[in-house]
Amino acid sequence: MMIKNILRLTRPKQWIKNFFVFIPMFFGGELFNINSIELVTLTFFAYSFVASSIYCYNDIVDVDADRNHPVKCHRPIASGALSIRMGYTLMIAMFVLGIGVALLLPPEVMSNVMAVIVFYYVLNLAYCSKLKQYAILDVCIVAFGFVLRILAGGFACELPLSNWIVIMTFLLTLFMSFAKRRDDVLRMNETGEAPRKNTVRYNLTFINQAITITASVTLVCYIMYCVSPEVVERFQTPYLYLTFVFVLIGLLRYIQIAVVDQKSGDPTKIILRDHFSQIIVVAWLLTFLLMIYVI
Repeated sequence: MMIKNILRLTRPKQWIKNFFVFIPMFFGGELFNINSIELVTLTFFAYSFVASSIYCYNDIVDVDADRNHPVKCHRPIASGALSIRMGYTLMIAMFVLGIGVALLLPPEVMSNVMAVIVFYYVLNLAYCSKLKQYAILDVCIVAFGFVLRILAGGFACELPLSNWIVIMTFLLTLFMSFAKRRDDVLRMNETGEAPRKNTVRYNLTFINQAITITASVTLVCYIMYCVSPEVVERFQTPYLYLTFVFVLIGLLRYIQIAVVDQKSGDPTKIILRDHFSQIIVVAWLLTFLLMIYVI
């Protein structure tokens, strides 16, 4: 039972978010480079342990609010299954473990990867303590966290990031963050209580418009990326733009889940459980895999 609660607190299921560190390696043509795989895998685990440390701190800071939440009240610290002292112990242990894994990286990449991870950690400590109380800033910080993930992955395999990959990563995760906030607004409208302090600064009209804007800009940027001369020359194909169909369908599916099904509260669960979304993502990845490594 103790182990189960520790796993619930450190949330290894959320590590799926850290697969973003593999994106630079994939698009940089290093997918089958054993050395790059080893370095990025170490970065993945370092990032994941540090992220788990943040999850521990978040549950400690939010313990009172979580106890009044219909779902989050079942979290280990809020429910009393784990003490706050145990939460701090796990927080420190996860951070030390993450830094320890990062120290296994070669010196030529370790310093840069370590700098990104430490910056991510400090930023998220500030986010959990105070910054998440500010509407709009909260979702921007979450989206920027994914940019830091791809930055760490790029440093690990010594591949520079293109402007396109940074912009689209930020926009896509900003879109998903707004969709997640929509779930909070729905809960507030139903119960009359705000799940987060900043939820009162959102409403359905604003959230729906924000989702529409970010989804539209993401799609436009993706099409511009596909038809840009440097990208066409790098991939040696003028047909990259055809993959926009997968992106469009994927965005529409996510909006459907958020607006029609009203189940956008946990993006990780959507990716792990929604088979339609999984098929779209796999089809998109296979298309790029063929274009980069086969054709």
